[in-house]
Amino acid sequence: MNVVITPGVLRGAVSPPPSKSITHRALICSVLAQGVSVVENPLISEDTRATRRVLEGLGIEIYGDDNRWTVEGEGLVEPALALHCGESGTTMRLMTAVCALVNGECNLTGGPSLSNRPMGPLTSGLRQLGVDCEDSNGFPPVTVRSDGNIEGGASSMRGDVSSQFVSALLIVAPYTRDGVRLELTTPLESKPYVSMTMDVQRAFGVEVDSSREMTEFEVRKQEYVPANLNVEGDWSSASFLLAAGALSGDVEVRNLSVGSRQADEAIVEVLASMGVDLQRKEGSLRARTSELRGTEVDLSNSPDLFPIVAAACASASGISVLRGLRRLQYKESDRVSTMVEGLTAISVDVERDEKSVTIHGGKPRGAVIDSHNDHRIAMTFAVLGIMAEGETVIRDAGCVEKSYPGFWDDLEALGASIRRKGT
Repeated sequence: MNVVITPGVLRGAVSPPPSKSITHRALICSVLAQGVSVVENPLISEDTRATRRVLEGLGIEIYGDDNRWTVEGEGLVEPALALHCGESGTTMRLMTAVCALVNGECNLTGGPSLSNRPMGPLTSGLRQLGVDCEDSNGFPPVTVRSDGNIEGGASSMRGDVSSQFVSALLIVAPYTRDGVRLELTTPLESKPYVSMTMDVQRAFGVEVDSSREMTEFEVRKQEYVPANLNVEGDWSSASFLLAAGALSGDVEVRNLSVGSRQADEAIVEVLASMGVDLQRKEGSLRARTSELRGTEVDLSNSPDLFPIVAAACASASGISVLRGLRRLQYKESDRVSTMVEGLTAISVDVERDEKSVTIHGGKPRGAVIDSHNDHRIAMTFAVLGIMAEGETVIRDAGCVEKSYPGFWDDLEALGASIRRKGT
């Protein structure tokens, strides 16, 4: 599907979808708890359906409607077929570790872009804990062979490739024979995502000890207990709505948890630093069109914000410098390259080097944008298209199903002029 966007003004209130990151973690912890757990308000998207599909392939029963998933945590069984993780890196990483608790062999595969997502640090970390697993030269597919028991002990890995590797080991650590002592050999990036993992584990009765800088973790042998967990609104998705208000109107984003552990709540600080008129109310945030100024920001802990922050910088006065982008080459697309390509197409002057992207703000002009099947790229240029001169065409716009299936409907509800082609 392609989408054609013409300039306009957005007004109104909208709620973002539930958190994708929390949904993944709550579902997996529910499975590891012996008994019945409930995940309220889960995100229903391609990525979370992938995690659910893999778990069901391991014999888990999950039932209920889109508002509530009830999970029977009664043990994992060897799958009859390969476990297809779609294009979800979170599914591949977290479920690789979970498969070490299965008595048998598990083969985890995925779609084309997933084959470019690193796995080496995780499989190495699991092998240090006594797990028989192998990858394909450091990438998917992955095979895990186990008798259902993990020895545990000491493990070390890099902390600057993906925080999901750390989360994966922490999630299975309580069910190891000797517990786990995990040491990171480089500083941890995306710390909020690991904090989120630990919060969800705590909700299911598991405690993780970590050093102040989150470079050392210790998890004793313990058990998950059933729980009911309500998934809060997704700050990653909310960032696009808030930026849309800042660039093109007056938008209130509701059902947000202020002070959340979600990394992308950092969008509030970034937009404020650019001069955005933000008004807080309990559980909501309102953004209105503002005269934006350039900024300098390190996105190491919230790399998913890079595309939409770059979009705001593209329409700001002055020069912006964005850093902490190294890991973005391993997302659904090489996001730095994809954003440079797109910003250049809409007549924005942008430069990059090994450590940063420099954006000279101006007046974007509509263009044809290739999303590279990357949901965050598609949503970013939709926001820019609403304020750009002329029409903006976004190719493969259906990729937003990965994290925000209702994105186009929500933009239209706010007053955006959108034509969909090839649906």
